Amino acid sequence: MSTTATAVGVSSKRGIWGGGNEPLKASYGKLMMWFFLLSDIFTFAAFLITYAAIRVSYPAYTGSADNFVGSNEYWPIPELVFEAIPFVHGLHAPLVFVGIMTFILILSSVTMVLAVEAGHRNDRNDVVKWMLWTILGGATFLSCQAWEWGHFIHGTDSGTVLTYVNSLNQLVTETVFGANMYVNEYGPAPFAQLFFFITGFHGFHVTLGVALLFMVFYQAAVGTYEERGHYEMVEKIGLYWHFVDLVWVFVFTFFYLI
Repeated sequence: MSTTATAVGVSSKRGIWGGGNEPLKASYGKLMMWFFLLSDIFTFAAFLITYAAIRVSYPAYTGSADNFVGSNEYWPIPELVFEAIPFVHGLHAPLVFVGIMTFILILSSVTMVLAVEAGHRNDRNDVVKWMLWTILGGATFLSCQAWEWGHFIHGTDSGTVLTYVNSLNQLVTETVFGANMYVNEYGPAPFAQLFFFITGFHGFHVTLGVALLFMVFYQAAVGTYEERGHYEMVEKIGLYWHFVDLVWVFVFTFFYLI
């Protein structure tokens, strides 16, 4: 009796740890994607918490927005910094362009859902179609972000007179146009530094995501997944893409709305 119970126990352990099991009914690939995304969540959370800590260390501007000019004393007002639209000069449209960017990225998340759903149906044509739309959405977002960076770096036509310490550790008073890592016409240097770093880090994730989307799109188009009998890779890349979209919602909230 004891020998039989021991044999059953050993057999049970071998069944659990011998491989071939899927914890939470998720494959190894999906679990690894979730672990990666969890680590990335901590990274982005640390960046945004840092931004919030530095942001609250500066006093808020309490005057009229119409009279606000860049100052090292106050944190910039986002709607006055991000108010331009491509090919439209002189139009005051606070956060309209970045709102369009956000809409495009969220829309690409919808097309990604449709691609995953088509994969569950083993519908090759629909997977290819919706993956292509997702790629176009991601590429469009990156193009918009590149324009926004260019406009941010170029600055306004009038600039702002600021006193700051330059890269040579010299105190300088001059008219500053646009933004770089040392000074920016919009306000304190950390504003531009954090903008470049956090939005750039997110942009890197989007760029990587577009590359992965194209890889999956190509493999789906040539029938690789159809031969395997499943489209699990589409679902795994979908998890990554939804994560990228969700992170942008937090970046948008922290940088542009607060």
